[in-house]
Amino acid sequence: MIVLGIETSTPQSSVAIGDGERTLVSLEITAGRAQREAVIPALEHILRWADLDVSQIAGVAVGIGPGLFTGLRVGVETGKALAQVLRVPIVALASLDVLAFQVHQTRRLIAAAIDARRGEVFYALYRPVPGGAARETEFRVGSPDHLAAELEAGGEEVLMVGNGAILYRKRFEEVGGRVEFAPSVQAYPRASALVVLAVPRFRREQFDRLFDVVPLYLWKSDAEIAWDRRARGA
Repeated sequence: MIVLGIETSTPQSSVAIGDGERTLVSLEITAGRAQREAVIPALEHILRWADLDVSQIAGVAVGIGPGLFTGLRVGVETGKALAQVLRVPIVALASLDVLAFQVHQTRRLIAAAIDARRGEVFYALYRPVPGGAARETEFRVGSPDHLAAELEAGGEEVLMVGNGAILYRKRFEEVGGRVEFAPSVQAYPRASALVVLAVPRFRREQFDRLFDVVPLYLWKSDAEIAWDRRARGA
């Protein structure tokens, strides 16, 4: 089956078409306003490059975060709209799960960390298992110091992955020799990996209901924070 993947949780978004065994076409989109405006044109490009008609898409997979507000909103709404128009099922997957899956061949504990801005990271810990990575913690948002302390307390060998790991690498290096870092090419969750993870769920017909597919936010938006501050001031 042909699945379309949309991943927009980070400054490097991507779209991909694959069948679970191979990626037919993938395209990455750089940060900025172009990221918000280029998702649909990117989809048109990869369909043309793959020599496919939109009617051949059998399912839509979308990354729901945690991640940055604007990008997530664009990706999730685009994925839902396409699934509805094409009348195909949709599968939603956490972007941190996708990120950890990309390095699941390691024998180390995996710490997936996405930059959350404001001096914080979105993160979760994973245990590599045959064919994937099993999440061992809930999704969290916290300071690099908090995550570093958690890793140090665990005392395990850790592989860190994600743009959050790269951004705060010096802090995590202080944990000691137990911490290694995945290559920078793995710093962002990719739509191609999202498709690989989603295809088995499509085959098992473990679809998500459209109205249940919403961005995974772990903290309030800047507008909500400003509103709360004004309300407290009043």
